[in-house]
Amino acid sequence: MQTAIREVMTSDPVVYPATASLAEAAQAMRDFDIGDVLIERDGLLVGIVTDRDIVVRAVAEGAAVSDTSVGDICSEVPVTVAPSDLVEEAMRVMGDFALRRVPVCDDGQPVGMVSLGDLAIERDASSVLAEISAAAPND
Repeated sequence: MQTAIREVMTSDPVVYPATASLAEAAQAMRDFDIGDVLIERDGLLVGIVTDRDIVVRAVAEGAAVSDTSVGDICSEVPVTVAPSDLVEEAMRVMGDFALRRVPVCDDGQPVGMVSLGDLAIERDASSVLAEISAAAPND
């Protein structure tokens, strides 16, 4: 039986407006124990900011996290997948675009996120990547 994205995705992604500060996004990542925040502008998904983006694209460049907006440093979202798409589609998209995570959208609205770890757990729960992905976070 083939598996749909909705069965492996993380639901209810955190979405911030492009005008939100990097500090707000970082605080959400800490509070929700996540590594990325989706970015919207005028109700449309326009990008994603990861914890690494904040460090490499802003902090390392001397940007003030309270004064820099997530819209200034976000990566554009080249593709999304639908909840009804099969896991194989997410794997193809990740491979084609060299992505570690892909937003899941339904009718243009973000409803989830699927990561390499989610797919590893789905495909081979005993793999090293799956074990790491399923492990409790370091605090």
